[in-house]
Amino acid sequence: MRRICSVLPDRPFQEPQRFALSPERPPAVAATRRGPVLLLRTLRAAPGLDQRGLRVLGAGDVVTQEFWAEWAAPPADLAEEALRRWLLASGRFAAVTAPGSRLRAELVLEGELTRLQAEPLAGIARASLSGLLLADGTGESRVLGQYMVEGTAPLPGGARRDGRIVPAEAAAAMSAALGEALARLERDLAAAIAPPARAPGRGR
Repeated sequence: MRRICSVLPDRPFQEPQRFALSPERPPAVAATRRGPVLLLRTLRAAPGLDQRGLRVLGAGDVVTQEFWAEWAAPPADLAEEALRRWLLASGRFAAVTAPGSRLRAELVLEGELTRLQAEPLAGIARASLSGLLLADGTGESRVLGQYMVEGTAPLPGGARRDGRIVPAEAAAAMSAALGEALARLERDLAAAIAPPARAPGRGR
């Protein structure tokens, strides 16, 4: 008689927990939105960040994914939407568009989500992004800046020797870490598009 083996995990069913990735932007002065139009291209995902499970960095720099705790969508997709909302709310751009928009963009931002994880041994969550800002001219693009930004946020309760996380707390900390990274990217972009300072004694 042939024996049939199950490949299903030997664990009871549990309803997955799903979390939003929506960092809160600090209150700011009302935006004027008189700047250039920015095209934000689809945010790429570093290896492993195309999966929804919450990522946890453990001993020996081994990254695992939570089985029953995940993002509501692939994290790069959520980070892209968060970045679009963040930059639009900054007031530095007249509009922040997506690929396929008919609106003529003067600037183009390409980016990649390179890290989004909880690090319980260190007691922090970490998020990082890379970005490339281009001036979209007539038929050719000019590089205005290339950036690597990172944000961190504390995990409630501090470092844990057992390397475990509370999913809801870890997701909230990762969202806060992403917010810090977005704030740093905004500052870098603002410096790149700022008009050059006039030399003393010239112009009125």
